[in-house]
Amino acid sequence: MRMLDIHNPFNAPVYHEETVDSTMEVSRFLAQNNAPHGTVIAADFQEAGRGRVRGRRWEMEREQALAFTVLLRFTGSGIPAALTLRAGIAAALAIEDFAPAVKALIKWPNDILLPVPAFADASAPDNKPAVFKVAGILAEADNGNVHIGIGVNVSQKQMPAFLRGKAASLSLASGEEYNTGDRYKLLEKILSRLHDEIEAGAGWRERLEARLYKKGGQIRFAKGAADSGDMVTGTLMGVGVEGELLILPPGETGPLAFTAGEVFTMRNEELGIRNKA
Repeated sequence: MRMLDIHNPFNAPVYHEETVDSTMEVSRFLAQNNAPHGTVIAADFQEAGRGRVRGRRWEMEREQALAFTVLLRFTGSGIPAALTLRAGIAAALAIEDFAPAVKALIKWPNDILLPVPAFADASAPDNKPAVFKVAGILAEADNGNVHIGIGVNVSQKQMPAFLRGKAASLSLASGEEYNTGDRYKLLEKILSRLHDEIEAGAGWRERLEARLYKKGGQIRFAKGAADSGDMVTGTLMGVGVEGELLILPPGETGPLAFTAGEVFTMRNEELGIRNKA
């Protein structure tokens, strides 16, 4: 394990490994060995990177993506509300700092999406670019510690067959070429934004809702586990003070709040709506 020579506003080490099982597991090891608040572990490749949903892995190409975990220690005041979403805000803003040509969207609760002009959605009005996942966030709490894992596809020019139509990279979204060292420029920007989001406290809901994917639109929502089959349909109204998703189903007088689940998009045909000729 070596240290990266990059600025960390948490005033803690930023470690690097070429290959790990997962940066989450290394972060837990570091926590057990008294690593300070804000310690980071980044890796060129994860052999067993995890996603939020059981059975889903975070797939990455060696040295083509940024994968890291930040160890955050909270005592006394407790863990800040909606920390995963606030990490998503930090990642979205940092991606825009890093690639100013892109506009990041946050898909509740933990995905960052970007429009990719090369993959225009022929079914969308004006042939608008389709949006693809470029980053994911996973937060796990452990004895007052929170391990925030973030993975960002940076320089891939094409995605594996099983991810095509679902995932993209910053390079595909922005049209820019990135080298392996650029990943750590992005890491610096994410750490800076994450530190700011944690320190700021207030205003995170406004920053989130300005980038909330499908806000004001019709969605399908799987309650609880993503494969539960327990679906809610309605208008995505926003998020609550604890980060809960607010959905207004047809016939309800007020939005319902959900703390776990997965958002699915809805095409007009699924809503019984037909475009007029």
